[in-house]
Amino acid sequence: MTERVHESRAPGARGLDALGAITDAVEAGAGLPEILRAAARALDASLVLIDRSATVLAVAARSPADERSLMRDGEDVTSLELKVADAPVGRLRMRTRGAAPDGSLLRLLTTLIASEVERTRAPERASEQAAVTFQRAALAGQISDRQDVIARGREFGINLESGAGVVVARAHPRKATEDDWRSRLLALALRGARSVAPGAIGAPALDESGEVVVLVPDAQGSAAARCSAAIMRELESGLPGFTFAIGRSRPTSDPLELPRARNEALLAANVVEGDPERTELSYGETGTYQLLLPHMRDPAELRRFYAETVRPLAAYDDQYETDLLGTLSTFLECDANVNATAARLFTHRHTIRYRFERVRELTGLDVSSSDGREKLSLGLKAMRVLGIAAPRGPATEPGAEGGRVPR
Repeated sequence: MTERVHESRAPGARGLDALGAITDAVEAGAGLPEILRAAARALDASLVLIDRSATVLAVAARSPADERSLMRDGEDVTSLELKVADAPVGRLRMRTRGAAPDGSLLRLLTTLIASEVERTRAPERASEQAAVTFQRAALAGQISDRQDVIARGREFGINLESGAGVVVARAHPRKATEDDWRSRLLALALRGARSVAPGAIGAPALDESGEVVVLVPDAQGSAAARCSAAIMRELESGLPGFTFAIGRSRPTSDPLELPRARNEALLAANVVEGDPERTELSYGETGTYQLLLPHMRDPAELRRFYAETVRPLAAYDDQYETDLLGTLSTFLECDANVNATAARLFTHRHTIRYRFERVRELTGLDVSSSDGREKLSLGLKAMRVLGIAAPRGPATEPGAEGGRVPR
């Protein structure tokens, strides 16, 4: 009996020893790596500590291979969310080496680790939030003095005196996910940008849409282009299962022109989203879309024109899973040639004509007239500049079956 009692109390004693070691590390200011190593000993487990932006803060693993396997979602890896007052501060990835740890001990250790993460990262997050606030103010034109923009930028380590550019990066998951991928998107975009242009500042979209805006110091006029490529590499590596769209502005030498640069990057990102063959586009490559740039600040006129031209086609495509918009876009790209459009879409030309008849019924615009084509083309451009995604689906209207039409 005595021996069994001793065995049952031993794990508790080890837990108290481990808590003492962790407490000593916290009080001594030993840092997160030492705290995590003490926790790993207490839990008899390998651990990786990650903050809410997907940055690895500390590792307690037996080997590099053990660390790499912890970063993958294997069946033997447990991912624990760390919270302070119901606010997430990071995650703890754990692989136990023996029996499952005591639940009370695990909860106490994760609470201690979460509190230490919050304590050590709070000043850095405050600085990051201040940088985000500055970036948004500069890009919105809320700072009217040039020297003030430059001086405030220097406070956050970004030199805007010799030039700057803006990059907009977007990610879309191919399937539903509950992971906090938007924080990882921001971390990856900043990692890529700062590898090329130290001092770059990034901010997520206010609507949490999966968009990041990066302000890049660009004295030579080429940093934004290199940042776009570096960001894409980071996103493709760090966000598998996502699609991406990146737009970048022209470099500007005057920091008071940053609002225009932001609009250029947004326009480029909106245009590239409508092109399935591209994932990255510069403003200089947007062609006639540049004529619509003045409307980016107040897009009411663009929305009106879109509503009066191609919005009925988008609504019809969405309701009936047709592709009137795609057919119209291809037709315009093929210089209004029905046969070339049919060949590119692998569809019978009679089906193409049937769709254009439906276009005329829905919009009152005839693709056979130059005025109708011009208005529909501008309507499509307005749609893309506004960032409105076209609904796409299998064409199910009469006459589309296998590209054949009834005689």
